[in-house]
Amino acid sequence: ESSPRLPAPKDVMIYSYNFRSLLRWSPVKVDRGLVLYTVHFKTGAFNQWDEMNCTRITQTECNFPWSLKERRWTVVLRVRAELGQVTSDWVETDPFVAERNTIIGPPKVNSVTVSSDSLVISVTPPFGSEAGDFLQYHVSYWENATSTTKKETKMSNTLFKIGNLKELTLYCFRIQVELMTHSDLRLLGLQSVPECYSTTIS
Repeated sequence: ESSPRLPAPKDVMIYSYNFRSLLRWSPVKVDRGLVLYTVHFKTGAFNQWDEMNCTRITQTECNFPWSLKERRWTVVLRVRAELGQVTSDWVETDPFVAERNTIIGPPKVNSVTVSSDSLVISVTPPFGSEAGDFLQYHVSYWENATSTTKKETKMSNTLFKIGNLKELTLYCFRIQVELMTHSDLRLLGLQSVPECYSTTIS
């Protein structure tokens, strides 16, 4: 006999930014009653489903618990809708590995010190680093008048200098982070919004 079933959640996806990850899905619509959702997870190491901290919740997203903070783990999540005793089918995500699948945001620019021939830039990385991480900053900069020709430079410090600039000239730059991990994975982050500063007169 076929028991009545709820429609399964749609648009189920893991959203991960700077290694903070959550599961999102579209709400299941019913004529009456409040649909609740339950999320389970399993890791590549243990092929068994465990409860997350999202059992019979009303919201359509679920944050990863602290126990899933390991970036190298392969994680699969599943979610289903529940209404009283009636449930939907489970919907599983693709395997997720934070170290490969997170989106890295731009670094935060703390300060820019201007002189006649250089800009000295101080940044904070977008996330706390772990042992074995190597961060590189890709800086592209250009004269605002001739924004077609961009120069690129790579730095590994959070304080760096763009030198050999012309005086009394407006320069713009944008920065993105590249994360290199112990397993030789390279993850390139999003670029920062361009910032422009004028050099001084010597």
